Amino acid sequence: MAHIDYFFATVSPYTYLAGTRLEQIAAKHGASITYKPLDVIALFARTGGVPPQERHPTRQEYRLQELRRQSAKTGLPLNLKPLHVPTNPAPSSYAVIAAQSAGGGDLGALVHALTRACWAEDRNVAEDDVIRECLSASGFDPSLADKGLLAGAETYAANLEEAVNRGAFGAPFYITDTDERFWGQDRLDDLEMHLSGKI
Repeated sequence: MAHIDYFFATVSPYTYLAGTRLEQIAAKHGASITYKPLDVIALFARTGGVPPQERHPTRQEYRLQELRRQSAKTGLPLNLKPLHVPTNPAPSSYAVIAAQSAGGGDLGALVHALTRACWAEDRNVAEDDVIRECLSASGFDPSLADKGLLAGAETYAANLEEAVNRGAFGAPFYITDTDERFWGQDRLDDLEMHLSGKI
């Protein structure tokens, strides 16, 4: 069975624009997924990237154009200037880690709910009530927002180290069990072709 390690950030617009396509691809090919939320700004710093707000104006302009185009392409509404970005991604990431450990719900739906809250609903994913609502809507116990915080913090930090060591440098980033790496939601078709044995 194929396996995909999914490195992502709960405050990444491109993670949001991935929707639940990874989960659909994995189901089609019988692949498993391990969800690995991380601090994408720290990942940039460790791998030669620059946070969006510190990029040259032409790069910032291009990013906004690309987000607008990808939003139209995927059919997912997106606010180019959400009210709560930047915000602290740790609490929502800890919730994903706790949910993955607890089981019983839909992790893909949870990640999408959190990123949609940030990028389409102008909600702050650092706030407990938003996290609890996303957990509940995805079939998880909302009290997971308060559980396993130490383990969540340790796993969150370990995910960053693993991403750096395995060659990830952005989010979303997909790495297969054969070390094939795919960066960005616009490479999901390539990931599917790889799992199909076409590339």
